[in-house]
Amino acid sequence: MGNSSGKIFRLTTFGESHGVAIGGVIDGCPAGMKIDFERIQQQLDRRKSGQSKISTQRKESDKVEFLSGFFEGKTTGTPIGFIIKNEDAKSKDYSHIKDTFRPSHADFTYQKKYGIRDYRGGGRSSARETANWVVAGSIAQQILSTKGVEIKAYVSAVGSVKLNKCYKEMDISNIDGNIVRCPDSEYAEKMISEIEKTKKEGDTIGGEITVIASGVPSGWGEPIFDKLHADIGKAMLSINAVHGFRYGFGGVDISSSRGSDVNDIIIDKSGKTKTNYSGGIQGGISNGNDIYAEMFFKPVATIMQKQNSIDTEGNKKEVEGKGRHDACVVPRAVSIVESMMALTLVNHYLISKTNRL
Repeated sequence: MGNSSGKIFRLTTFGESHGVAIGGVIDGCPAGMKIDFERIQQQLDRRKSGQSKISTQRKESDKVEFLSGFFEGKTTGTPIGFIIKNEDAKSKDYSHIKDTFRPSHADFTYQKKYGIRDYRGGGRSSARETANWVVAGSIAQQILSTKGVEIKAYVSAVGSVKLNKCYKEMDISNIDGNIVRCPDSEYAEKMISEIEKTKKEGDTIGGEITVIASGVPSGWGEPIFDKLHADIGKAMLSINAVHGFRYGFGGVDISSSRGSDVNDIIIDKSGKTKTNYSGGIQGGISNGNDIYAEMFFKPVATIMQKQNSIDTEGNKKEVEGKGRHDACVVPRAVSIVESMMALTLVNHYLISKTNRL
């Protein structure tokens, strides 16, 4: 019922924002993989709340506890079970919306679908769920790294502050050099200022994240309904607050261009192309060039301003955000984007192994 992702490397998750814990089960992970548990925790730390002055101040350690699937630091091929305990849930912050729907949240749609909803932090619709994805995504990244695949994501825009630079012109190893996770320090300061200004006004702001997967060989992906870029798009659009996805690099509007301007000319037998407007994917299959995509995040729906809404009986109500919330979600979403790319790629890698003798 929409709680699982992946065909071979399959993640099923559980838990709510203010429940005892969140967690998941990973099935289909190859046996004998040596896993760096510190690396998993590092990715979780990049996503967790309370890490900087521009993130929500909910204090969660996000320490993952593995219950199964490992022996002497290696995967056994059996299901990997894990939990992350909720430590700092303050459910009273949401008592005022017990019977009221918040604008642009999933409150109304969950009520309509299930006839009941967990109003505490949004329950399962909360982005707290994404910590589960980061656990699985980090394991997927470690599998991919044995094949020479590296995934890096960074914040490329906050509101109107847009980093209009090619990733090849920057040192993207500097992504974690500032709290907004933008590799350009000058633009990072502008983005931080924009978030702080917005927060003081009791408002929120959207942004963009760019992701690059390098080292992906040609031949990953399926030709019709499981196209690689379609699966990446589905994964990215599953992330809370993502409202748009685009793949392909070049800084031009492909849909208003001519073929003579944006066709990628192949320059060697490995499949390397002169340009990469296709974003490393053609016909739904990787072509050996960098996979490049951009995700567009809407502003966080909870704002510290009064808004008109309705209650469960349809009566008009006024609602105002309370508690601890992000003014801009993109700095914490970088590791989530990397994880969803990794989960998609690891599945296509494993599928590719079944396509040939």
